[in-house]
Amino acid sequence: MSVRRTVVIVGGGVAGIAALVRAVEAGWRVELIETRTKLGGRATSFDDVRSGVELDNCQHVVMGCCTNILDLYDRIGVLGEIDWHETLWFSRGNGATDALSIAPILPAPMHYAPSFVRMRLFSWSEKVAIARAFLTILRMGPRGRLGWTGKSFGEFLASARQPPRVVELFWDPVVLSACNLPSRACEAAHALKVFDEGMLAHRFAGAVGVARVPLGRLYGRVGEIAASSGGALRLRTSAKAIAFDGARVTGVVCDDGFVEAHAVIAAVPPDRLAKLCSSTLRTQDKRLANLERFAFSPILGVHLAFRRRVLAQPNLALPGRATHWLFAHEGSADVGFEQRVEAVVSAADAWIGLSEEETTRRVLVDMSWGLGVSVEELTQDLVWSRPVLEKRATFASVPGIDAIRPRSSAEAGDLRGGVANLFLAGEWTDIGWPSTMEGAARSGYAAAAACTGGAGVLADLPPAGLVRAVRAI
Repeated sequence: MSVRRTVVIVGGGVAGIAALVRAVEAGWRVELIETRTKLGGRATSFDDVRSGVELDNCQHVVMGCCTNILDLYDRIGVLGEIDWHETLWFSRGNGATDALSIAPILPAPMHYAPSFVRMRLFSWSEKVAIARAFLTILRMGPRGRLGWTGKSFGEFLASARQPPRVVELFWDPVVLSACNLPSRACEAAHALKVFDEGMLAHRFAGAVGVARVPLGRLYGRVGEIAASSGGALRLRTSAKAIAFDGARVTGVVCDDGFVEAHAVIAAVPPDRLAKLCSSTLRTQDKRLANLERFAFSPILGVHLAFRRRVLAQPNLALPGRATHWLFAHEGSADVGFEQRVEAVVSAADAWIGLSEEETTRRVLVDMSWGLGVSVEELTQDLVWSRPVLEKRATFASVPGIDAIRPRSSAEAGDLRGGVANLFLAGEWTDIGWPSTMEGAARSGYAAAAACTGGAGVLADLPPAGLVRAVRAI
C-alpha cells in the first residue's frame, strides 16, 4: 500500500484554497494552516457584532474572463452562488446614469459599441478618443503589451492622446477597481491586460459576477475536501517558521507543534513570508530576495444599511468622485433594513485615519451627487454604517513590479530558482495578472501543479474571431 505524500499549505486565502483543491485531486495529503478562524484571506466575511450581519471585508467581484477562480468555485460547488450582470452603470450626477452593456447579438470586440455610443457622459470627440485607444489596445494584443512593461498606464493614455476628463471619468474608474491604483501610477501592462482581456477579446469577458452570499460561506466544502485526502484544515493555527535543513524544507513550525511535509506551499503575502523564512533559507532561494520591496495599496469598503431602496442599479460608478463604486445588496425585514449598499474606495490612502463618522459622511456626499438625493434624506434613511479598511488589500501594481515577482517553483539554472520542494502562491507571485482573486487562484493552481505534477492553470478565454482578424492585419 502506497503512502500519500504530504504537502503543507501555509495560508487559507484564495491562493491556498486553490492549491489545496488541486493537490488533493493529484492524490496528495494536504494540511492547510491558517491563523484566522475563517478561510478566504482578504476575500472573506466576518460577523459584525454591531449590526448582527455577516459582512464581506470588501466588495469582491469576478468577471467572465476570470477562468481560474470560476473553475475553483465550480470545483468547490459554489459557482451557482454567483449572480451575473452584463451592465456597468456610470453616474452623470443628479440621478442621471449611463449603461455600458454587452449587446445580446454583436460579437467581440463590438459587443459594447451600441451602449457606448449612447453614453451621454462623454462628448462625440471624447468617444472618438476612447475608441482610438481601444483600437490600439486591440491591435497590440498580448505581445504588444510587453513593450509597455515597466511604464505607467498614464504614459500609454498620453501616447493615445486621451483628454484629462476622459482619463478621470472613464479609464480611472476601471483601472482603480481592477488594479487598485490610478492610471498615472499603475503598471501599463497590467491595465492593458484588464481592458484587452476584460472588455475586448471575448463577449462574456466583461460580465461581472457578485456572490449572493457572504464570501466566507463560499468555502464551506474546503474542510471536507482536505479531510478526504487524509489531511485537515488547521484553523486558528499560527505558522512560525518554514523548517529548512540546508537542502530541502521539511515542514512548518506552528504555535502548536511541528507539521512534517514532503513539500510546502507558502500562500501568504510577501511580508508574511519574510517572517517565516530563516536567513539561511532566503540565501539559498533567490525567489525570496525581494520580499521587502513589495508595497501595498489599501481598499476601503463602507457598508450602509438603508430603510428603503436608494440604489436602483446593482452597481454604479461615481466618476470623478472620491468614492468610486456602489454595489447594491438586498436587505429584509428580519435584519431591519431594505437595502445594503457597499461603497468602494480603491487606493484609499487619503482615507486612512478618518473617523467612522467622517468616512460615512464623505460617502453619503458622493452618493448624494450620484443618486440625486440630498445628504439629509440619505442620513434619515440610514440605519447603520460600517467602514472596513483593508490597509494591505493588494500589492501595488506600480511600473516595473513584474521584475521582482517570483515564480511558484524553483527551476534548474534559473537565477530566480532555489529550494526544490518549496513552492510560492499568492497573487503577488509571477502569474501574469494584477492583484485579483483570479491571480490568486491561478497562483494556487500553478504552485500545486509544480508540486504534484497534476493539472495546473486553465487557459484564458479564446479571443473572438473578429479580434484575431484585427490583430492579424
